[in-house]
Amino acid sequence: MGIIADVKETLSKAVFSPSSLLSGRGALHMAQMLLCLVTFVLGIFRGGSYHTYWNYAMFTWAFCPIMTLFITIIELFKLDIILNMFCMDWSDFATGMAMSSTLMTVSVAIIYANFYACRTCIYGWLVSIFAFVSGFVYTLEVIKDKFLEKKTGSYLAALPGFLKVMEAFVSCIIFASLTGYRNQFALILCVVAYAIPFPILPVIIITNIFKKLKTCLPFNLDRFVFIFLVISVVLYIFTAIVWPIFTFRNNPRPNDCPPSFCVWAIEFMVAFMTYVNLILFTLDLIFTLLGICGFKRT
Repeated sequence: MGIIADVKETLSKAVFSPSSLLSGRGALHMAQMLLCLVTFVLGIFRGGSYHTYWNYAMFTWAFCPIMTLFITIIELFKLDIILNMFCMDWSDFATGMAMSSTLMTVSVAIIYANFYACRTCIYGWLVSIFAFVSGFVYTLEVIKDKFLEKKTGSYLAALPGFLKVMEAFVSCIIFASLTGYRNQFALILCVVAYAIPFPILPVIIITNIFKKLKTCLPFNLDRFVFIFLVISVVLYIFTAIVWPIFTFRNNPRPNDCPPSFCVWAIEFMVAFMTYVNLILFTLDLIFTLLGICGFKRT
């Protein structure tokens, strides 16, 4: 009877609350959705490119406001109270999504400006300005949550979860930059090595977000993550050695190689991001091992 009474009491708190839209958090959410929508529409009307960087930018400017809208609706009807009780830490999820959206929008603004803004590209500059403002507004929400309100995360907004988010994000940049590998077997093996950890990362993130799902697993998730990270580090060590050797051996940077449209520069981006992800996976492996061994992270 006690559990039923608790459930009834929780459900009674889930009511429509329009006042949440008038708070500072609600205003930030409205600004984020509006700016991303305007940036998306401007990017679509500019058109003229279906490069993977452009596709990734369009995806970011659609995905981030959709997630913000989802969070806004949940908090508008106070459904986060129910989610907190039954399946997840809502505050951690909301703050983690703000951090992820900041990472995505700021990086996309930099990439878009690098590729599509030039001295005579006024429309490209217009899109880039809106993109940077969108990233700035998401950054304000992270500053508000993490530094002003001192919110602490349980997974997604804490180090273990956000490291996974960053690993997935860097993997996306690598896949968006892959080029010039089709006729070289060694580079194809690198692509396979990049692809193996990528689909497992979102599964780990989602499983940790939904606490009830994590408790239903027939195995220890932390140990599974440890094995996954060991394999990922080995794969990235392989790619960190093989990709630069087979890409840049007897292939110096051309004299006429602008950063935006030069294949050599894009291949260098893959190599650079490979080392970034190797560092992230190694740090994640160390922290996971310390957690398994009983050392507490601060």
